Amino acid sequence: MPNKGDSYEGSPKPKRGEMIVICSAKGGIGRTVLAVNLAIALSKNNHLQISLLDGDYQFGDISMAMDVHPTFTVKDVVEGMDRIDQYTLPSYLIRHGSGVKVLAAPDRPEYADLIQSSVMDKVCELLLAEHDYLIVDTAVGLQENTIQFIEKADQVFVLTTLELTAIKNTKLLLETLDVLGLRHKVQLIVNRATMESVIKATDVPDILGVEHPEYVPNDFAIVSQSLNVGIPFVQNQAKTEIAKSIFKMAEHLISRREIALFKPKPPAFLQTLFHKTKDTKTLS
Repeated sequence: MPNKGDSYEGSPKPKRGEMIVICSAKGGIGRTVLAVNLAIALSKNNHLQISLLDGDYQFGDISMAMDVHPTFTVKDVVEGMDRIDQYTLPSYLIRHGSGVKVLAAPDRPEYADLIQSSVMDKVCELLLAEHDYLIVDTAVGLQENTIQFIEKADQVFVLTTLELTAIKNTKLLLETLDVLGLRHKVQLIVNRATMESVIKATDVPDILGVEHPEYVPNDFAIVSQSLNVGIPFVQNQAKTEIAKSIFKMAEHLISRREIALFKPKPPAFLQTLFHKTKDTKTLS
């Protein structure tokens, strides 16, 4: 049986992968935790190839959260861009035990200034050509490179929590994305949705003007342990409620992609017109 990536003469070119960007208007509310766990949850489907890009060029934590020790980072890709293509880029990625392939952030904050947006455009396209999903973690807020990722994304997961400051800043972020014409890509994720707060999870859709947010329950102990040992909780705590919520997100993404892949194309205008004309003649 052929594997994904095998190509045959005359076979159609595979569909470009989907790019999922994870961002937030406030720090410390779970972007990296969501990114690594969602990537691994998607990889549980053995037919899917998943890549994970650490887009927080100054203080990215993807490598730590997955306990991987990359030889190369985004900085090395930028420096070697003149010789990077679909065949050489995989050597810059580190393969996690789950099968997810990681492109790590630079190991020094000052290297962030070396990352050029035009180079990252090409890197994303190469990753999307070879993977079913590219998950991108970002720095807090709407930095220039984050907006670049959002513009390129198929879907943007905006994280918030029930804290007042998080809600206030998320509202501003959503309004900004609306002005930029990017609001239609947003899927709101309410993290720590079961935490004690004056604001209730059920109030968030009305406050932020969104429909059908996804909810991730609060489980500080599991998340903290996961980060400290570098083992994402969907791997070793798969039966917990927090892990189930991430698997549910992954299922939604896969279902949406399958619908898009197999949805029949609407008939072309001229073809429709031809059939209408033919039917009219038959009835005459």
